[in-house]
Amino acid sequence: MSGYNDLIGENKKPILCLDFDGVCNSYLSGWQGADNIPDAPVEGAFTFIKNALNYFDIYIFSSRSNQPGGIAAMQDWFIKHNWPGTYLTGPEYLNFPTEKPAAFLTIDDRAITFTGEWPRMEDLRNFKPWYKR
Repeated sequence: MSGYNDLIGENKKPILCLDFDGVCNSYLSGWQGADNIPDAPVEGAFTFIKNALNYFDIYIFSSRSNQPGGIAAMQDWFIKHNWPGTYLTGPEYLNFPTEKPAAFLTIDDRAITFTGEWPRMEDLRNFKPWYKR
């Protein structure tokens, strides 16, 4: 079981893991390949991330993270959409791991919070992410 020290990043802040597709990137075009990201940011995403950097080490993770060209494509996407500075230095620093980190908290468009009660299969089968409702 992970202790709190396993859930903090390099800057000794808790790790907030953000899913890329459907959370940062609007993902309206769906999957176009690990290195092809045609869609714009989700409205408010950059403002949220900039604020969250005051409290968390931000880790951007996706199913494309461990595929050839996936991380570079996500990093380039942030720059293309005017992420301040570069993604490698300064207060705008974002982490792009190849494996999902042991995070303090994760924000994902395709997840359900486990409350101690198992969800009904019908609810799982009918699940839709926010951008398909």
